[in-house]
Amino acid sequence: MPQLNKNLQKLFNAAQRQQRLGIGLMSGTSLDGLDIALCSFEGSGIDTQFRLLQFTTIPYTPDFKLAVQQVFAQKQVSLEQVTLLNAYIGSFHAKLILQALTIWKVPVAGVDFIASHGQTIYHAPKHQHQQPGYDSATLQIGDGDHIAIKTGIMTISDFRQKHIAVGGEGAPLALYGDVLLGSQPGEDRILLNIGGIANLTYLPGDSDLSKVICTDIGPGNTLIDAACREYFDQPFDEDSKIAYSGKVSETLLDALLYHPFFNETLPKTTGPELFNLSYVADAQQATRLLNIGKADLVATLSAFTGRAIAQFIRSNFTSGNIKLFASGGGARNPFIMEYLTNALPGVSIGNTDALGINPDAKEAILFALLGNEALCGEPLAIGTNPAVLMGKFSFAF
Repeated sequence: MPQLNKNLQKLFNAAQRQQRLGIGLMSGTSLDGLDIALCSFEGSGIDTQFRLLQFTTIPYTPDFKLAVQQVFAQKQVSLEQVTLLNAYIGSFHAKLILQALTIWKVPVAGVDFIASHGQTIYHAPKHQHQQPGYDSATLQIGDGDHIAIKTGIMTISDFRQKHIAVGGEGAPLALYGDVLLGSQPGEDRILLNIGGIANLTYLPGDSDLSKVICTDIGPGNTLIDAACREYFDQPFDEDSKIAYSGKVSETLLDALLYHPFFNETLPKTTGPELFNLSYVADAQQATRLLNIGKADLVATLSAFTGRAIAQFIRSNFTSGNIKLFASGGGARNPFIMEYLTNALPGVSIGNTDALGINPDAKEAILFALLGNEALCGEPLAIGTNPAVLMGKFSFAF
């Protein structure tokens, strides 16, 4: 009888193991750094048992951020630069993983897999690009083969492509992790992630997976961060100091919310390809508020994120006993969280710490979980979302 080659045998052994050790990687649109989550898993699907063992975020250097920003969310870029970055980011992320494992005193041989999100440089859902003859598409760079070879650990990557291939939009993928890790019978929950883009997952207390909703809502931190970089030479609005020093323009806020995206059929996705400073400038032009104070602009963009989220929740969920758990960088933005508390008086609002999930680590944990599912799970039908296992395997030798 033919023997499996060594790579396939290693994959088979990992899938059969009672407990697996996996690393989840997340590098978001804010380019803060690489989130690295070391997780242990037992089982798969709704029977998954999970523990976060270690977590760190290794900040990116200014040069790295600039290199990515030159090809990020733009229709025309240097193809050579994209090609070079695809390999470079994979190798660079591998270096950061090995650095973290050394600090944690975890041997490479003890890790079964790495699950890498990659670095998104363009996200193009069909409703947004509207190019005849083309469906939804997305592109994440940071090649998995380079991670696998440089670390010596089997790597699973490029998760979003399979989701698109079977008819999805490639996002938000939080759905699968939220259902497996965040559901609670008898309690209606919303898991809200405020990263560059804000998305949420609604988890009904009756555990009916056909009722689950997971969708992007609108901008999270992306516009706030962009304005802080452009006008204050700061990467983000720390402790909402700028927003609190300004005044919200209700006129500009109404204009920002006047876009077809907010009335699109669910689920829907978006990104900085739409919500960028050009989008803001168009709204300023329409309202003749080109000379609005810069602090007032940051306050208004912060309110934009809060109002878009609050309006979505009020419009789509009528239960009087919903508990909301927030994660992502926006969960640490006092202005946004205060706005949500005031706008949603009937909703209990906290963060995912209450669920035993580090809010900063949540997305990296999600991809570790998706890696575990790719290794030993089965497709799970949730709402109108594709029932599919995602991820491409790269072997270490």
